[in-house]
Amino acid sequence: MKNQFKKSFSVLLFSIIGIVPTWAQDTAQQINLLSKNDLSQYNKPYVILISADGFRADFTEKYDASFLQTISKKGVRAKYMQPSYPSVTFPNHYTIVTGLYPSHHGLVDNTYLDVATGKQYSMGNKKMVSEGKWYGGTPLWVLAEQQKMISASFFWVASEADIQGVRPTYHYIYNEHTPIGKRIQTVKDWLSLPEERRPHLITLYFPDVDHDAHTFGPEDPRVKKSIQFVDSSINALQKALAPLKLPINYVFVSDHGMTTVDVDNTIGLPSAVDKNDFNVPWGDALLHLYAKDTSKIESTYQALKQDNRFTTYKLDETPDYWHYKKSDDWYNRLGDLILVPNSIHQVFNLGTRKPTPGKHGFDTKEIEMRASFMAWGPAFKKGLLIDGFENIHVYPLIAHILELKVDEQKIDGKFEVLKSTLKN
Repeated sequence: MKNQFKKSFSVLLFSIIGIVPTWAQDTAQQINLLSKNDLSQYNKPYVILISADGFRADFTEKYDASFLQTISKKGVRAKYMQPSYPSVTFPNHYTIVTGLYPSHHGLVDNTYLDVATGKQYSMGNKKMVSEGKWYGGTPLWVLAEQQKMISASFFWVASEADIQGVRPTYHYIYNEHTPIGKRIQTVKDWLSLPEERRPHLITLYFPDVDHDAHTFGPEDPRVKKSIQFVDSSINALQKALAPLKLPINYVFVSDHGMTTVDVDNTIGLPSAVDKNDFNVPWGDALLHLYAKDTSKIESTYQALKQDNRFTTYKLDETPDYWHYKKSDDWYNRLGDLILVPNSIHQVFNLGTRKPTPGKHGFDTKEIEMRASFMAWGPAFKKGLLIDGFENIHVYPLIAHILELKVDEQKIDGKFEVLKSTLKN
């Protein structure tokens, strides 16, 4: 009885300060008990933003994703979605939810050096990943929460971080081994909550395609299995939520494509690069060189230009459509020199092991780097096929559906690009 009293008192105390005790809840789920939808948000639509990492634009037909083929004909589908440069996971997932190019939101690569602090950010560092200081812009869930609309995230890049002091009301600490049945049930539970606590924006992430395409190469039959797993999971999600009879809009995207690379003929760290003079974070389709001694930049640049296996850029030389120039580098994170393999099928290898056969990160105009986009639900037109577009434009589209206010002067995406996909 005494222990039961202590537990009841603890629940009350933790509820007051907005923290859920681990023994009372799913320990991976973080909940802000103080958040509530404003009354003005009760009748707003719902958006579930789903990402399948590495789901190349042609994988739907190539590997017979039957549900997505069918449902996309009942909604909107793009021929492809062009990722932002570099075409890697963390920058592009964050671009989709901020409407900013990577050089503008600060997450310029999966691994990079922050010159101002001298610290190296890495997507594998769980502590750094959860720190809001690395992330610029205003993610969709922050935008929603700031306007008194509850959001939820079952995984998304930066959803664990306190960006502008805000996290989704409901979010999960990343654990890709969480069973799909649990994920679907959790989303259903969220959408079954009373209106004041029900999220109108939900993000959901699948790593499976990217993992298998990296490990075995995008042409391997095991990629088909992961594609069909994602396909059947989205079908199961929609069926599970249908009885709720809510105006749910589904937006299915991916962050980039995938290609097969030559694992035997890789490019090691060029001899012209002296690590006493430059910091060189890990990379394969792109290397950033950060000068410790700026007097070494020009001579190293001239020496690197002699190697025809890759192209060496100063920041003012990069292609305009990359938005990766010095003038774009809002957070001083791009480095002084950039090295890019001359073939989409060749990569740098700074280690001793062979790379995996599947890679991405290459020029965003390469067909094999193209990502996917489909959308369906009450807000979207039916049976509409549109041309390819840049992924920066997803942000204002979702904000418009949720009736969230956006200052388009502060983002790169434009609502006009995808306006024609909507019924009204």
